[in-house]
Amino acid sequence: MHRVRSLVLTDARGEPDCLVLIIADITEWASAEQRFEKTFNANPAPAVICRLDDLRYIKVNQGFMEMTGYARDDVIGRSVYELDVFEGAEARKTAIEKLGEGVTIPQMQAELSLPAGGTKLVIVAGQPIEVGEEDCMLFSFMDLEPRRKAEDALRQSEERFAKAFQMTPVPTLVCSADALRVMEVNEAFVTTTGLASEELLGKSLDETGLFEDRAAHTRIQDALRDSGVLRSTELRIHRKQGELLDCLLSAESLTLHGQPCHLMALLDITDRKRSEMELVGAIETVMQDASWFSQTLIEKLANVRRGNAPGAEAVALADLTARERDALGLMCEGLSDKEIATRLGLATNTVRNHVASLYSKIDVHSRAEAIVWARERGYFGSGSSSQKSG
Repeated sequence: MHRVRSLVLTDARGEPDCLVLIIADITEWASAEQRFEKTFNANPAPAVICRLDDLRYIKVNQGFMEMTGYARDDVIGRSVYELDVFEGAEARKTAIEKLGEGVTIPQMQAELSLPAGGTKLVIVAGQPIEVGEEDCMLFSFMDLEPRRKAEDALRQSEERFAKAFQMTPVPTLVCSADALRVMEVNEAFVTTTGLASEELLGKSLDETGLFEDRAAHTRIQDALRDSGVLRSTELRIHRKQGELLDCLLSAESLTLHGQPCHLMALLDITDRKRSEMELVGAIETVMQDASWFSQTLIEKLANVRRGNAPGAEAVALADLTARERDALGLMCEGLSDKEIATRLGLATNTVRNHVASLYSKIDVHSRAEAIVWARERGYFGSGSSSQKSG
């Protein structure tokens, strides 16, 4: 491929004498131009090129047209002032100055107008190049619209969460995932505990002194680290006024403002547990002869007792003496102390001493509670066959 130029030489009278043809081999240059053209058009990054002498666009690639919706004819031949790639830019004045000087334009955010209306948030930068021996400026773009939409969606989601968090009547708080440091508390939590948010924010749950059991902080942290979820874990918390509340704690992991967190909710079950214990007490008051109670009811009463005393030390039947087991078995059959004494051939006072020792060991205060304790362990007196005197 060659480039040909001509020159006419004249004689002394000024008449045309010769025609000079100047032929230059431009094969390498043409090949480079073709490669650039193919690369420019195939590049997925949106780009346009304008001449510096008249500031009109001479090239546009497919990426730019897909990003903006412009057709090729909508771009080629228009000036940078008609299709302003620096519209809404944070440093538009600087960009125009550098464009006039034909030097590199650093990347900056801009709002690019679209043919269908509206704008698109982009990052634009300019790089001076030569195209066909003409000084030009290559503008390249990065589409920030997906990021803006994602940020808007995240902001709206967090706003909805914040409103729901504050409005829920359930005492709720947000803690950091690393140290269970309190980040947010809602009004219901403040009302329930009597603690102002200023007394909680920035402190770890351990430092707040909320838990009656100081080891609860470690157990909760370990459970959340292992599974990220906690469901209806029973614990007791301190109110500012000094009261203790029985609560169920549930927790779920989430990310808030880009930070891993745990959302924790408390359910106050103090009144419910008090009602359960009052019901058990009422039943035990009228329960003089428990032998006619069904095993199902006995087991349910035992479960209530056990649920309301989670820290009670476990005592097994094997920890009782033979006489204590005999007395307990006969109590389960409905016998009185006097009847037990007759059955075992013991003095009534001796039986009473065995019963008192039994009560102390299994931590009960009535015959009914002792029967509940025995039956929840499957002991119904069938093995109480000893008749020897003690």
